[in-house]
Amino acid sequence: MAKYLISFPSAAMVIPDDAWEAVGRDAHAVIDEAKAAGVYVFAGGIDESVAPVLVAADGSVTEGGYAWAPSLDGGFAVLELPSREDAVAWAGRIAKACRCAQELRVFQFDPQS
Repeated sequence: MAKYLISFPSAAMVIPDDAWEAVGRDAHAVIDEAKAAGVYVFAGGIDESVAPVLVAADGSVTEGGYAWAPSLDGGFAVLELPSREDAVAWAGRIAKACRCAQELRVFQFDPQS
C-alpha cells in the first residue's frame, strides 16, 4: 500500500463565517472514518500563528522559510491506501467536508520509512 498526501492551501477555504462549525464537524467525521477504516496515518493543519524557521545543515536558524518557495499553509492528511482510485475517493470525501478542492500526491516508496 502507498501513502498519499491529501492537502489544500488556506486560501482555498472560502467559507462563510456561519459555516465554519459545520466544516470542522464534517472534516473531523471524515478523519474519524479514515481511522475506523485503518487507513489514517496523520492529519492536521499548519499553525499559521507560528512563523517558520529555516534550520541549516550546520544547525544555524534563520527566521522564515525558503525565500523562493511559496508559503506552506493549510490542511494535510496522510492516508495509507491500496490504490490511487481509493486515494481519489478519500480526497473527494475530504473535499466535500472541507468545501474546497484537494491536491493529491503519492509518497515514493521507501522500505526504510
